[in-house]
Amino acid sequence: MLAHGRCPIVRSSRATPSFKQKGTTVNRRPLALATIITISVLLFATFLSAQSQPKTRNVVLIVIDGLRWQEVFTGADPSLLNSEHGGIWGGPERLKREFWRDDVNDRRKTLLPFLWGVVGQKGQIIGNQTKGSIARVTNGMAFSYPGYNEMLTGSPDPKIDSNEFGPNPNTTVFEWLNKQPEFHDKLAVFATWSTFKDIFNIPRSHLPIQVGWDLPYRGSPDPAQRLINDLYLHTTKLDEEDVYDSLQQVPLLDYIRANQPRALFVGYGEADNWAHSGRYDLVLRSVHDIDHFVEQLWTTMQSLPAYRDQTTFIITADHGRGSGLVEWKDHGAKQKGSENIWIAVIGPDTPPLGERSNIGAVTQSQLAAILACFLGKDYRRDVPAAAPAIAEVLSKALPCNPGY
Repeated sequence: MLAHGRCPIVRSSRATPSFKQKGTTVNRRPLALATIITISVLLFATFLSAQSQPKTRNVVLIVIDGLRWQEVFTGADPSLLNSEHGGIWGGPERLKREFWRDDVNDRRKTLLPFLWGVVGQKGQIIGNQTKGSIARVTNGMAFSYPGYNEMLTGSPDPKIDSNEFGPNPNTTVFEWLNKQPEFHDKLAVFATWSTFKDIFNIPRSHLPIQVGWDLPYRGSPDPAQRLINDLYLHTTKLDEEDVYDSLQQVPLLDYIRANQPRALFVGYGEADNWAHSGRYDLVLRSVHDIDHFVEQLWTTMQSLPAYRDQTTFIITADHGRGSGLVEWKDHGAKQKGSENIWIAVIGPDTPPLGERSNIGAVTQSQLAAILACFLGKDYRRDVPAAAPAIAEVLSKALPCNPGY
């Protein structure tokens, strides 16, 4: 029987290595164990530190002009899949085969497969009012120029009350970033609407910009680039201000591969134009195409070492639209619901919470601070009038996160 329940000490016939210290023999095994524990603690601390460091080095702000939250969260509207109210050309059967599904989750994913198949799984989407999630503009006008100014500067400006306002007197977050040494000349603007020259005040900001029908390739373009320029010159225009989304996509991807900007603005405008034209069929098809373009943009950037696993996408709309059989075509202060938008974020520093529900209301004006924060910059320190970032789309590792 073992005294007091203790295990017997089994002595090895082989001597334990020891060394002398001030005339005392010291067992080396405890020292070796202590060293292992110390190294393990240091390695674990290093791992935790690496895990808590921000990973985003690049941000892309993507705006789908005038895309309603209703289509984003519920897909095609059945009341508009006809010629009477939706203005569609041809019979509705083909359109229903393309975009109608009885289940709302299937229906919205059919319209926006990348948004719901990737962003909705690995990022966050805010703005489903049926689930207690509200995103809205605060400028009180709910049309394009005031909306873009609000999202890009962090606050509304009541003086900007027209799309023909002219050069923006306010400094956008892109212009502000361009003044930071690490971001100077590492930003770019690609948008289908020529008015972005005013919104970003190009004569003052000097941001690289490709907008509207301006030829995308200059100097000595190669044969493929000359073909794109020729399409810009000889494509029938819906209007003189807006190039088609598909034409913009090619020079956009070329620019990214060649220049690798760290902050990028991309504006797709076709969905808004087709809605104003009363063509719901073309709204759905253009939105579906834009979703493909966003996926293409994401895939291209993830294929490049400078962007892979260190790029955040912020996707949103500049305004909403009215609801109803006629009101869906327009937006503005007189069209109830035009203030409602949606916001989606995906990237290495955004917790993957998916579709948000029962959260506090967020605003368009918070986007400027969010964009800067992902890049490690505190925009509100220099622009205190700007709204704070949305804490929940930012990881705790970001020091500018207002929620931590």
